[in-house]
Amino acid sequence: MAKVTAAMVKELREKTGAGMMDCKKALSECDGDKDKAVDFLREKGLASAAKKAGRVAAEGVITSYIHGNGRIGVLVEVNCETDFVAGTDDFKEFARDIAMQIAAANPKCVRREEVDAAELEHERKVLREQALAEGKPEKIVERMVEGRIEKYYKEVCLMDQVYIKDQDQTITDFVKTQIAKVGENISIRRFVRYQLGEGIEKKSDDFAAEVMAAVKG
Repeated sequence: MAKVTAAMVKELREKTGAGMMDCKKALSECDGDKDKAVDFLREKGLASAAKKAGRVAAEGVITSYIHGNGRIGVLVEVNCETDFVAGTDDFKEFARDIAMQIAAANPKCVRREEVDAAELEHERKVLREQALAEGKPEKIVERMVEGRIEKYYKEVCLMDQVYIKDQDQTITDFVKTQIAKVGENISIRRFVRYQLGEGIEKKSDDFAAEVMAAVKG
């Protein structure tokens, strides 16, 4: 069995945020293999998080994040069970990471259940027509549509998105890891994302130049 050193424990702790003794145990169980130890801790965290998921989370923080010299702004409400956890630096950093995710990945909602039914049905119709246009047999079109709907969920639903800081986990995984870390249920309740100029039809700054370009074309 590989010797577990303090440096190995420290590195694993920095990577996962798990407790020192948990990191030491994970490395021992995985014969010093850091990648396997990460998986071990994640699996343990998911099991722990599942037990806490039903508990009421009514405390927390509303965090803001501004990106691109003021061109994108996010407000997000992240809940936990106690004001003690809400006041910790780790929880505030977690909430900020979620706000950064929203700024970068531009989800439309937090969870699948929040996707507008009419919008989802429209997406299904478009995907079905695309599959038929590709010449796919009708008997497998529905299967293809459902597969593409899964991909759609991963694009528009925050909890299904790949975490921008760790491509090996989704936001759901990231939340569960945080639940295991703080020992409380955590929930991302709602968010709003603003992008400068979004929805505004911009006027041409130089109409004469635009007309000349069209004439020359």
